[in-house]
Amino acid sequence: MSTAGARWWRDAAIYQIYPRSFADDNGDGVGDLAGVRRRLGYLRDLGIDAVWFSPWFPSPMADAGYDVADYRDIDPAFGTLPEACALIDEAHALGIRIIIDIVPNHTSVAHEWFQRALTDHAYRDRFWFRDGRGALGDLPPNDWGSIFGGPAWTRVTDGQWYLHLFDAGQPDFNWDHPAVRAEFEDILRFWFDRGVDGIRIDSAAMVVKDPALPDFDPLSPPDPHPWNDRDELHEVYRSWRRIADAYDPPRALIGEVWLADPQRFARYLRTDELHAAFNFDFLGCPWDAKALRRCVDETLDAHTAVGAPATWVLSNHDVTRHVTRYGRAETGFDHALRQARHLAPSDLTVGTRRARAAALLTTALPGSVYVYQGEELGLPEVEDLPSSARQDPIFARTASADPGRDGCRVPLPWSGTEPPYGFGGPGWLPQPSSWASFTVDAEAADPDSMLSLYRAALALRRAEPGLGDAPMTWSDSPEDVLAFTRPGGFACIVNLAAHPVALPPHAAVLLASGPLDGGLLPGDTAVWLRLTA
Repeated sequence: MSTAGARWWRDAAIYQIYPRSFADDNGDGVGDLAGVRRRLGYLRDLGIDAVWFSPWFPSPMADAGYDVADYRDIDPAFGTLPEACALIDEAHALGIRIIIDIVPNHTSVAHEWFQRALTDHAYRDRFWFRDGRGALGDLPPNDWGSIFGGPAWTRVTDGQWYLHLFDAGQPDFNWDHPAVRAEFEDILRFWFDRGVDGIRIDSAAMVVKDPALPDFDPLSPPDPHPWNDRDELHEVYRSWRRIADAYDPPRALIGEVWLADPQRFARYLRTDELHAAFNFDFLGCPWDAKALRRCVDETLDAHTAVGAPATWVLSNHDVTRHVTRYGRAETGFDHALRQARHLAPSDLTVGTRRARAAALLTTALPGSVYVYQGEELGLPEVEDLPSSARQDPIFARTASADPGRDGCRVPLPWSGTEPPYGFGGPGWLPQPSSWASFTVDAEAADPDSMLSLYRAALALRRAEPGLGDAPMTWSDSPEDVLAFTRPGGFACIVNLAAHPVALPPHAAVLLASGPLDGGLLPGDTAVWLRLTA
């Protein structure tokens, strides 16, 4: 486990498992808990301190499990609650902590409360049911749009409308209702009592809405969305923090917080709120030395001000895989531009070289690092999925204009030379026929593979006392080079230029993302050094 003990989240290497796509043990083409249990040794050998599971709860799968029907059980496609408890114990025995996804902003239309609300108006106040506008009430109550495309309101048979900021199968909870707050506090205790070490909070800044439900005002500061970053939300997380801190050791609260303002972002990380939050500014940052350095500085400044650890993230289940992004002319990521950049030319050789360098950059920075399943294999985005295979509601709600997120969710390749590559049964999303070289077995046998690089980097990161939750200092470097030192004489240099740059004369190479050219560091390459003078 991470050397930070009770404060493990400050420097942990955390691996995200998307359960449907990790490993399928029963051969039905859907990943399951038995498949994860069989692969725990792989995660241990990779050097992982903790695993974050995307939702494993019972769900109709309108949004791949983020439409939760029951927060205290396991979806039968994945296994059973006793299996989940056994997985937690087995992971702990290997030194791996467990983080689960809690979805507080919305639930499923199959949830007991929502089903009761359809016929019992006493339950409607737990959601956002409203009469429509217009003489016949046949217009939505306001002009809010769904993040997934289309309207954010759906009408029920008696004429009222309910709010869903995502899919129509995901009605939003009304957090002004005390029963909602009490329910989620009990859900936290339920899982903490079963050994879960932390929770990742989905859509963490969107939970509380302006009760007036006003129309969207693009000129309203600091955020024009009346459903984002409300001041009242902080008391919710203060109550959750009190619950987490009551356990020994304390449990961790990790937020999915998408906010452009670093100061408002940092408010969620004050000492009585969340322990950590995802660094989406870094995830979306283009492969550009000035932009990356500015992002690192702003991240560390904002986190230091509230005493919180930074997090470093390159990919997750919602974004285009960074091997593909880094091979494009436009290397950053923005949800609003996914449609425009889909199928844009990508040089995967360049993208892979940059992704290898980025792996050493992120694992050398202060704080914790997140690895999305498959990035340790260098998987690219699968952009040519047939329309008939796509399941992301974004694809349907935008009339196929936005490809959605299925391309980063394709099942992992483990072994063999053709699909399903040892995953189990033929995957719920089709795997490319070109993935034989990306299997775990193939890469484990190749000392120069992406998997070998990640294993070496995470092992060194754990062994180096100056990495993880320790300070860094920028070093003088050319304009297109990032160079910094950590305690103990450790140095990281990342060359983002097209031409090689000279390495320091008195340094021993610990690890490089690609071949070095004598005393030169080639472009799009990173190196870890031990400074000897």
